[in-house]
Amino acid sequence: MTHPPSSMASAVSDAAKLRLLRDIAEIMRSPGKVRDALENVLERLRRTLPVVRGSVTLISPATGEIRIEASCGLKETERLRGRYARGEGVTGRVIQTGQAMCVADVSGEPLFLNRTGSRDLQHEAISFLCVPIQIDGQSVGALSVDRRMAPQPVLLEEMDLLHIIATLLGHAAFEGQRFMDDTNSSASPLAEMFHTSSPVMRHVLEQIEHVAHAGTTVFLQGESGTGKEVAARAIHAASPRASGPFISLNCAALPENLIESEMFGHERGAYTGASSLRKGRFELADGGTLFLDEVGELSLPVQAKLLRVLQERCFERLGGTHTLHVDVRIIAATNRDLESMVEAGTYRRDLFYRLNVFPIRLPALRERKDDILPLASRFGLRFGRANGREDVRLSLAVMDMLQRYDWPGNVRELENVMERAVLLMGREDIILPQHLPLSLHGEYRAAQADAPEHCCILPAHAATLPQRVAELERSCIVEALTASGGHMGKAAKALGLTERIMGLRMRKYHLRYQSFRMPAAAEESDKADA
Repeated sequence: MTHPPSSMASAVSDAAKLRLLRDIAEIMRSPGKVRDALENVLERLRRTLPVVRGSVTLISPATGEIRIEASCGLKETERLRGRYARGEGVTGRVIQTGQAMCVADVSGEPLFLNRTGSRDLQHEAISFLCVPIQIDGQSVGALSVDRRMAPQPVLLEEMDLLHIIATLLGHAAFEGQRFMDDTNSSASPLAEMFHTSSPVMRHVLEQIEHVAHAGTTVFLQGESGTGKEVAARAIHAASPRASGPFISLNCAALPENLIESEMFGHERGAYTGASSLRKGRFELADGGTLFLDEVGELSLPVQAKLLRVLQERCFERLGGTHTLHVDVRIIAATNRDLESMVEAGTYRRDLFYRLNVFPIRLPALRERKDDILPLASRFGLRFGRANGREDVRLSLAVMDMLQRYDWPGNVRELENVMERAVLLMGREDIILPQHLPLSLHGEYRAAQADAPEHCCILPAHAATLPQRVAELERSCIVEALTASGGHMGKAAKALGLTERIMGLRMRKYHLRYQSFRMPAAAEESDKADA
């Protein structure tokens, strides 16, 4: 393959490199958000080198997933698609091995995945440079750039420069890891939904991207708890109406005599108790999006009135005569089979067709098993931080149990299970099997009985059996000592051990009973010892 003109391929001057390094050092010293600093560095890099795109990928401390946390030259949706496992692709390989990689021509490199979908590999002449970002010899992420194709000596010279820059970014990248899984961040609903590695959810996200920018009515279908309102908010957030209101109405939460007033509003004196004018949800959503949840619960008379609004985009308040016109995008959702209801005569066929313009089916959690552990980790971190616990982790046994369970309540059930587990968790900040509901224990035992030869569905390299047993044993001892206030005898009795065995186990795990004593009790113990 021919190389580009020498003006593009030539190396950057030493003076330009020094200015770049000085500017990066200044950026890293400045106060502000870590992501903003990293993106400023990438932009500065792009202005100095013939860089087309750049990114900083970090390892999630909660899930171990590698994802792009800062970028330049990438759209938001492209950045969100940049997710890898250790050893996967060029980026995953660099982070796993700690060895930089220089790909002179990405179109001929099988390891190059183009996961973001941002490159036209058939028409772009691109070289890819990737170096690890390390702290104390441990990789926390990687710095990578797409640059216009150049001769190998030029690329190697720039690799040396990237190594120096990656060193300057090390502490900022390490700090950035702490906030990667903070679900209370300002991430959009669409960004939250992109936290998935499931092919079926990827298809849902592609549908959302296609329909978001249109004004088309969207019909979300799926079991209860699959995230239909999250999907509706994602569509609104990615649409031109994002600056307008997002109004939600649960059609199953109100009695029939109130649902019409909630939808269309009422005039003063329209009925007993209507002491003032009230705007309905359609009116409040003017210029934005109206999300009608559980539309399968509407009665036939209300269905007829809703149909008119969908057709003509106008209505009258209850008790009023003035016709109101609104500009509203409708997103409807249900967990019922409306087609069967249409055939049974309990749902209007014409309304069903009005709603079913762009149907999107939200998959059940059991259909996206790969997402269970990342979701559980994120929920655990979120609820942990809300309760002053900064480093909530899942034990290996709990990981196995969560993946085996069928989750009839879907994501909502998983969220509730994790909130309960965090509240029951001991001082070790690790969630153990005893912190999970009995329903998950029954499922786990049944799965083991049915398939004893496959008693664990975690990756084989996750941990050895002795490591798992030790993790559980240590955590149980810590919980018992905490509950007994550091009293070894009581803790041993609670665990069914003799004090001698208890002492041996404590010595094995470097535990001291004094660490579990309350201040007053510890002081009394010290006096007694004296």
